[in-house]
Amino acid sequence: MECATMREESCCAGPSRLPADDKPQEVKVGITQNRAELMSQWADTVKKVVFIVGGAIIVFAAACNSLTWHLESFWGASGDFWNRQWMKIYNLFGGNLFMLGVVGTELITFTFYWLFNAFFLFVDVTGRPAFILKYKIQEDQNTPVPWPKLKKALQTVLFNQVFVNIPFALVLYFLMQWRGCNISADLPTFKWVLVEMGVFLIFEEIGFYYFHRLLHHPRMYRHFHKKHHEWTAPIGVTAIYAHPLEHILANMLPPIIGPILMGSHVSVLWVWFMMVEGSAIVAHCGYHLPLLPSPEAHDFHHLKFTNCFGTLGFLDRLHGTDNLFRESKNYSRHILLLGIVPLSQTIPDDLKGKRKALESKKTD
Repeated sequence: MECATMREESCCAGPSRLPADDKPQEVKVGITQNRAELMSQWADTVKKVVFIVGGAIIVFAAACNSLTWHLESFWGASGDFWNRQWMKIYNLFGGNLFMLGVVGTELITFTFYWLFNAFFLFVDVTGRPAFILKYKIQEDQNTPVPWPKLKKALQTVLFNQVFVNIPFALVLYFLMQWRGCNISADLPTFKWVLVEMGVFLIFEEIGFYYFHRLLHHPRMYRHFHKKHHEWTAPIGVTAIYAHPLEHILANMLPPIIGPILMGSHVSVLWVWFMMVEGSAIVAHCGYHLPLLPSPEAHDFHHLKFTNCFGTLGFLDRLHGTDNLFRESKNYSRHILLLGIVPLSQTIPDDLKGKRKALESKKTD
């Protein structure tokens, strides 16, 4: 009887009454494996973040240095080429700080947005050149883009650029004045610009991720963010297709955090804004093209809604909001394409999964 009672007590005691060293070997192995997997995931995320941030800074530096060298070698430009170009812009606005800070910023961002989007719009509307279509991420979507839907997107984007961007540029100008940002004829050194760009990237990621998560709260999503997610397969021009409040919170506030903190020169602000716009357009374009940053993560966000809220990915890894993405083929394709063969061919989708998706569409 005593033995039976002792067995019952030991059986009912549960694992909490066992010393840590008495855990079953399988549990220990499982914990070790989970830790190893987590460390591996974090290492992979850090590598990608370093690659993206470092790569962007290196490419920016190389492009500027290369362009300067060619201009000096073949066109007889002097060593102060960038200073002389800035002085032309500065004199064009008569040295008026208000005109440079407000009108100049609006003209730069407006013009760059439509020039960069022109190529993607042409492909989306005409389907030409045909070879570009093989790089589509969601192959059966927007071929071609329905005109009523595109017209609505164009109207919303233009509204945001005129009635939201201009007032915001005014507010930004006074913020720059208050912070002591430089709008003078003197440019900062190129090395300092690279340092600032690194800071901008970090603060933009933090601001965008948390504002974006906020917009996915049910109360916010229903009234504000749902508009942007009308496009489950986005196109380039929809980068700022959004409710005005979302446009301010997610598209405009995050990029200005870094420049305001750093007290940056207005010319650096312009370059940074063009980089942010270019990144947003590529992320929404729907094509994974050679030598362009991978849009797989944000395209997946539009498809599934619950994953990939950031741009660089390290906050998604920290908060576990990329788990579904990491289990998909899209994650395997989330790399810089250096060849001409589409990643959808080198890393194809699971055929069984495709059949199930097609069958579910037929039943719907």
